Amino acid sequence: MRILITGATGFVGVHLRRYFLTHTPWDIIGTCYPESPPAPLDSQRESLHFLDLRDAEATRALFTQFPPDYIIHLAAQSHVPTSYKDPWGTLENNIRGQLNLLEICVALKIAPRTLVIGSGEEYGRADVADLPLTEDHPLRPENPYSVSKVAQDVMGYQYYISYHLPVVRMRPFNHVGPGQSARFVLPAFARQVAEIEAGKQAPVMYVGNLEPARDFTDVRDVVRAYHLALLHGTPGEVYNVASGTPCTIRSLVEQLTALATVPIRVEVDPERYRPADVPIIYGSAEKLRRDTGWEPQIPFTQTVRDVLDEWRQFTTGG
Repeated sequence: MRILITGATGFVGVHLRRYFLTHTPWDIIGTCYPESPPAPLDSQRESLHFLDLRDAEATRALFTQFPPDYIIHLAAQSHVPTSYKDPWGTLENNIRGQLNLLEICVALKIAPRTLVIGSGEEYGRADVADLPLTEDHPLRPENPYSVSKVAQDVMGYQYYISYHLPVVRMRPFNHVGPGQSARFVLPAFARQVAEIEAGKQAPVMYVGNLEPARDFTDVRDVVRAYHLALLHGTPGEVYNVASGTPCTIRSLVEQLTALATVPIRVEVDPERYRPADVPIIYGSAEKLRRDTGWEPQIPFTQTVRDVLDEWRQFTTGG
């Protein structure tokens, strides 16, 4: 069996490849963009390819050479602040890339079981009475990134209805863990703590809005959810991936400063605020549990510690 993972060298992609190499006998075809592919984790079972999914001909050539039995479509511009700076770039990248992928499956008359990865950001803000959010909640995207994810989500459903492609749609809420870019909230703060401990930054952590509460799941639990959904999810359906527990950004900062080996003062930087910030959002993964048996296993306190330890190693060169 062969699985195609788009965005295979990104944060989630690397964890996903490690997971599949450990837990399945499948061969892995991975795509990456814009960098050239690194060495594979296992030269016998995986190959990595530079591919811009917006290039339909190049995408078709890869599918012709390596027709997949499964697809997990991760590749996307996923950074919300970047989506505000370049809304069309985000929309074009995320929508056109997936459109090419699904159109080529139709053209080649192949029907791999496919996960389309949306986002909990699709729901936008919600009344507290509506929480935790289920898959039936209205979609109210509030930034260009979440608009692109709504488009990917409903496109996956359309190709299931129109062409009977076995597409399963996922709406992961915030996922965090080792290997995540410092553009995102937990590693951004962990990096500051590590640099303060190493004497490379004054003992002040600069933060944005501390009040929003988010649903954080460890990426290592998320990739396990993707595997279970790929095997047991119902085509045409959509599943939340969520812990079901909100955590404020303030609480995250407090956990990190409590783990720090030196005293740290926290200072709010208004430049770090977003144009729109949903106050609180968390989801229900009951449907995913019911259909696949998935449960998150890694406590958030462990995730925070693992991310901080990783940045300590980066900072000290260990």
